[in-house]
Amino acid sequence: MSAQPAASLVDEGYVLVCRVDDLTPGAVAQADVDGVLVAMVRDSEGGIHALDDRCTHADVSLSEGEVDGCTLECWLHGSRFDLRTGAPSGPPATRAVAVYPVKIDGDDVFVSVHTGGTPPVNPPTTRVVTNDDLEK
Repeated sequence: MSAQPAASLVDEGYVLVCRVDDLTPGAVAQADVDGVLVAMVRDSEGGIHALDDRCTHADVSLSEGEVDGCTLECWLHGSRFDLRTGAPSGPPATRAVAVYPVKIDGDDVFVSVHTGGTPPVNPPTTRVVTNDDLEK
């Protein structure tokens, strides 16, 4: 592996996370990428995915979940998230998890949590509750 591509990936905000062979197909591993916990998944076809490691329903680690096809299932309540988009496939989760870009350089896996990440499909909204709302 030449040093040039890896150096340019680092310049683009990517962090070396692991080697391809460190990720077992159909399993999940947790990685700390610049202080962000990420669930790393190698699917059965060899594709590598990086998702935020916190379930949007119960705030538990998704890296303890199970891979089923192209979804990652939360171990606590069974919410499933699409590995490619982060979108939940049904309740109890209603908000997507962030999906981060992955680049492979030789046998090295790089992830960026700061550039080009896909924000949750349904980001949380904030609503101010007034006294009038409470009286209704």
